[in-house]
Amino acid sequence: QLNATAFDVKSDVSALQKIRDMGGLELVMPAAFAATGDCDSAEFAGRTVVEFPLTGVSITLPTGLAGDFNAMTFSEQIPGPTLRVTQGDVVKMTLTVPDGEATPHGNDMHASQVTAVPTFGAVQPGTSKTYCYIAEVPGVYKYHCSGVD
Repeated sequence: QLNATAFDVKSDVSALQKIRDMGGLELVMPAAFAATGDCDSAEFAGRTVVEFPLTGVSITLPTGLAGDFNAMTFSEQIPGPTLRVTQGDVVKMTLTVPDGEATPHGNDMHASQVTAVPTFGAVQPGTSKTYCYIAEVPGVYKYHCSGVD
């Protein structure tokens, strides 16, 4: 249901047109996310900052069965390195993609509660991208490659 208009996407081939006609989709809880992942925020003052450097690297892994598996990795690990912080710490994540890497990499951390655009997205070979957030919600959270265009 969108803006009090309901339709079945599976049976209604014009669903995308209906969404366009309604003016698109709007995030229901825009205040649930910080405006950006900017690392210069005044709200980080006095907090412990935990640096989390990652390198986006493609590697070839032997499967042990039938051939090899080409994988995009974080710091040549699958799964990527584990980040441990205390609730209230500032997480400072930097993703670096080395020169010569065949493809851009990206990073998305669901626990960060920052907007996906422009915070996340493709990190081109030979560049880095850094973002920060306060670890406010306790738990275990995944991060994964995203925004590779």
